[in-house]
Amino acid sequence: MKKRKVLIIGAGGIGSYLIPLLNQTNLYSLTVLDPDKIEEKNLTYQNFKSHEVGMNKASAMMRYDSVNGHPVKCLTNKQMAGYDLVICCVDNLDARKLLYRQNIPWLDLRAQGRNAVFISFLTDEKQYGTVTAGPSGSFSCQGNEWDGSNGQLHYMHVVAAGMGAEWTQRYFAGDKVGENKFVNV
Repeated sequence: MKKRKVLIIGAGGIGSYLIPLLNQTNLYSLTVLDPDKIEEKNLTYQNFKSHEVGMNKASAMMRYDSVNGHPVKCLTNKQMAGYDLVICCVDNLDARKLLYRQNIPWLDLRAQGRNAVFISFLTDEKQYGTVTAGPSGSFSCQGNEWDGSNGQLHYMHVVAAGMGAEWTQRYFAGDKVGENKFVNV
């Protein structure tokens, strides 16, 4: 069986959990783009280990068989060309706007606090403003230094990764998939 080519933009809070889920199926050839390095503060909410601090996030994800990681930002249409699906896992509005203008299948995953959302290329573009609303429109799962309490620790980025993996599986299986979904706990 020919593996589907999937581009994942971002290997942080959402991407670092999505990548192993898709890798496990052995159905995908994953390309990961992320210029960021793993920091100590990432360890509480991203799928990295302490010995990986200082490494590039995309390169660290190459520990999975199906991953080809590149320490670069996704800035151009050309970088997205030739993939069967592009999945955005970053909190960068410019990257999302670029993605939304593509004439290719795409999925945008977001999480913030108690919320998780996915938006797909099937969503009516007139709804983009509504489904992308949030503080600064970013829906970032970026965490600050964790103080060890329950109050500041959330797992909706893992929910977003799970929804993204399920959506991807169903999409390539030819099943009907949702246009978008917002989850609040």
